[in-house]
Amino acid sequence: MIQPFWPLIRGALSVLDAETAHLATLKALEMAPPPRAPAPDPRLATRAFGLDFPNPVGLAAGFDKDARVPDAMLGLGFGFVEIGSVTPRPQAGNPRPRVFRLPENRGVINRMGFNNDGHAAALERLTRRAGRPGLVAVNVGANKDAADRAADYAQGISTFAAHAAFFVINVSSPNTPGLRDLQAKAALDDLAARALDARDAATAGGMPRRPVLLKIAPDLDLAGLDDVVAVAEARGLDGLVVSNTTLARPPHLKGAARAESGGLSGAPLFRRATWMLAETRLRVGDRLPLVGVGGIASGEDAVAKIRAGATLVELYSALAFEGPGLLTRILSALSAAAAAEGGSLAPLKGRDAEAIAAAGPGV
Repeated sequence: MIQPFWPLIRGALSVLDAETAHLATLKALEMAPPPRAPAPDPRLATRAFGLDFPNPVGLAAGFDKDARVPDAMLGLGFGFVEIGSVTPRPQAGNPRPRVFRLPENRGVINRMGFNNDGHAAALERLTRRAGRPGLVAVNVGANKDAADRAADYAQGISTFAAHAAFFVINVSSPNTPGLRDLQAKAALDDLAARALDARDAATAGGMPRRPVLLKIAPDLDLAGLDDVVAVAEARGLDGLVVSNTTLARPPHLKGAARAESGGLSGAPLFRRATWMLAETRLRVGDRLPLVGVGGIASGEDAVAKIRAGATLVELYSALAFEGPGLLTRILSALSAAAAAEGGSLAPLKGRDAEAIAAAGPGV
């Protein structure tokens, strides 16, 4: 078990810059035998967009961009793992340093810029794990210099159709210039149509029908959110992931790194992302499943996302501060919440959406 040694491990990793520490963690996970996942609590079994999840807690994109350790993370107890973002061609991303810890706030700022090894490398790894249990989603992106970014997303869906449990279209990273412009109504409508055409072509070719979700920014205004929801419903997307990192900077951030450019994640993102989740829930009701992401650092945070409207939740940044024991604590809190509701989390979904939306995104 890693968790008893986590204070020592965290101390050793803290002397490294944030990106080097992350790469060291990935390497260690690659070398170690995958842990055996704990027995799932049947009260946490969740069905969404045609898939059955052993529990609703997933690993968010960004931790494992190149599908290096999905089985190791599933073995820790995650109900699903999202790899990526992955682009057709390998991409170096932005210059280093590009990841900055905010330890006093339990936050992270990154401006990675879709760095990854490209489709071919991720496809090779996912092909090797074919037939193993566990749900692995693929988050697809576009190369920075692509002449036709929508074509890159469609290519990602075609490339990974045999291996992805579901797809997430990432048009909300703040670290690729112009990418968030794809959330505008006309551009998003074209992108969604082409992505779904690629999915449907793969299905017609004998692949299982793969759900396609859209990941949105927490910095949308409500008119922009209305447009996103209208396109998602009109085109028949299978769900929304709410949300990516934020460009906002709450005034309580501490440390020199608070002035760095990039997307803010971790605990300081929680209120804004949960507000956007609640606003989305008020618009889609039960018609579209929502994945709540952003700032989850405790079991209470995960429960709050469900009460805001999430069917599934994801986390990443808090693992750097809390270690893998965080997942155990979150699952325990969700089990307790399910028990209090008669054995299921379903009655909690969206219960507080109106109140959370009314409270606003904070500052």
